[in-house]
Amino acid sequence: MRIAELSRRSGVPIPTIKYYMREGLLPPGERTSPNQAQYEETHLRRLKLARALVEVGGLSIAAARDVLTLMDSQMNSLSALGKAQYALTTRREHVEDEAWAEASRQVDELITKREWRVGPRNPARLSLTEALATMHRLRQDDYFALLGDYAETVGHLAELEITAIMGRPDLDSMAEAVVIWTAIGDAVVSSLRRIAQEAETARRFGGYVDD
Repeated sequence: MRIAELSRRSGVPIPTIKYYMREGLLPPGERTSPNQAQYEETHLRRLKLARALVEVGGLSIAAARDVLTLMDSQMNSLSALGKAQYALTTRREHVEDEAWAEASRQVDELITKREWRVGPRNPARLSLTEALATMHRLRQDDYFALLGDYAETVGHLAELEITAIMGRPDLDSMAEAVVIWTAIGDAVVSSLRRIAQEAETARRFGGYVDD
């Protein structure tokens, strides 16, 4: 297919397609003339995935490129799936103050209590520490009483997801699920949480937020 058809079928504007190719998110098509290239169904699938990671999953172009590069590598062990999942977590600078030290202790304690086997360099571990440190700085102390219930809930969710992913026929499709379910699943869980918060508020007080 030509780039115009690739754009039509994917819903991605041609300038964005060219940008993704320049940034390494999408491989170039097969050149058929100096000004023409041919694209395959694999390009369409990759384009949809790249767009989802960036526009729905909220990944930066660089992060999306790293994730897609890992997917293209030889996924010959389950550790490669973990690397793909790690690449989906944005790494941020943090301040190691008193709040950070307390949050770090709480994260270590939570992981130990639940007997989770988690690598010390897991970027999500650092993200959680920074989030809890921010809660400490804002003096949201009553929030921490919920941590155990949060861990219980997400632990059950992770069990369901990993069971479903491990049911896939090969490692390549597992890797794709890890990437898509993590990036897009974050948006799903966040949206469901907000919907449930409104529903619970309405149950307790009646009416709707937009009344």
